[in-house]
Amino acid sequence: MSQPISFRQFLALSFFLFSMFLGAGNIIFAPPLGQAAGTNTWVAMSGFLITGVGLVLLAIMALSISGGSVEKLSGRVSPGFAVFFSILLFMTLGPIYVVPRTAAVVYEITVTPFLSENIVANYMQWALLVFSVLFIWATIYLSLEPKKFVKRIGNILTPIFLVLLLAIVLVAYFDPIGDFREPSGPYIDFAFSKGFTQGYYTMDVLAAFVFGKIFLDAAHYSGVDAKHMTGLFVRSGIFAVVALALIQLSLAGMGASSASVLGISSNGGEALTRIVDLLMGRLGVVMLATVIFLTGLTTAIACLASVAEYFSRIFPSLSYRVWVILLGLLSLVITNFGLTTILTFASPVLLFLYPIAITLIVLVFINKWFGGRQAVYVGAVIGAAIMGFIDGLNDIKLLPASLAETLSQHLPLYSNGLGWIVVALAGGLLGLLVSVLFKSGGQRYVNQHIG
Repeated sequence: MSQPISFRQFLALSFFLFSMFLGAGNIIFAPPLGQAAGTNTWVAMSGFLITGVGLVLLAIMALSISGGSVEKLSGRVSPGFAVFFSILLFMTLGPIYVVPRTAAVVYEITVTPFLSENIVANYMQWALLVFSVLFIWATIYLSLEPKKFVKRIGNILTPIFLVLLLAIVLVAYFDPIGDFREPSGPYIDFAFSKGFTQGYYTMDVLAAFVFGKIFLDAAHYSGVDAKHMTGLFVRSGIFAVVALALIQLSLAGMGASSASVLGISSNGGEALTRIVDLLMGRLGVVMLATVIFLTGLTTAIACLASVAEYFSRIFPSLSYRVWVILLGLLSLVITNFGLTTILTFASPVLLFLYPIAITLIVLVFINKWFGGRQAVYVGAVIGAAIMGFIDGLNDIKLLPASLAETLSQHLPLYSNGLGWIVVALAGGLLGLLVSVLFKSGGQRYVNQHIG
């Protein structure tokens, strides 16, 4: 007879899931958003929270009713697409973007403020190399034992950084630096849509696809029975996204209240450091450095372990441990290109992946409305992928100006970065039409809870 989940188990597993999402890399976006959005901060954050937080819960729920893994979800398009999408997703969430971004952000906030002027002027690249070697080594070492994740992360690391972060947030709330100033740039007229697309860069929706398997494995190692998995996954997901939303709103408020004094910082790491230094002095900077280091480490571990687990399944000739080491070393190399370069090169990839991911999530929830027809999945995902590719080209200035102008004039929502919604909808409807008229359309999928 299966035993119910204890509150202690639920809390430990929920902290574990939350800590995977709250990484050093994804708390650097809300503060500069607040600085730029000013009095429009809460409008911008309503868009930001949809893609950066709300869709995380929907992604978790979508996984829970589509088999529990991103391969099964994306496999509704086709087996070949599942391999392509999964590999690109896992590599982005691992060694190509998230792990290097996390290491670089941790370095910017936990090391740079404490370096002497001589080192900053002459040896910054060497300092980054030394730090990244130590950080990636720690990530590799702690990723080698998945059965210990909940004990190490959920029970120990997460409570520590939460207490420190809460202290910083409370000081900022009760003693704000200044008043919100007028919005600037796109936040003047397009605050919601700008916040919506900025939420992409947290990577949390994509991370939900990757972290799902790791969380379910951790729950299994903790003794959770299969019949309780779906309920636990969703409840822990709700816990995680509520906590994420509160933290992101607090960070945006900190940024908005600081702009009248500090101006707009060049990046979120600089913004956080300057805000905390002004509020709490050197002690605050040390506290922030500790929070960033611990959150960065937990996310890097989760990402590296998730990607290694995936590749050890599809390429079993190499063990999980070997994949952890190889992917960790690749992360080390990319980290040393620096944070600005990492963010620049990742942007078009995210603009391509996010529309596909959101489309898959929506299709799972409306699956019964179109009878689970494969043709609908194919049509909608093709539409989202085409527009994601176009938006990626536009982001790196490779889209012909004439095409960009035509799309701006004739495609609804394109100017706001949301044109893919229209094209994905059209593709899905076309797939449905073809399926009904020609009595074909591939397989039919039925949602089924995991467990």
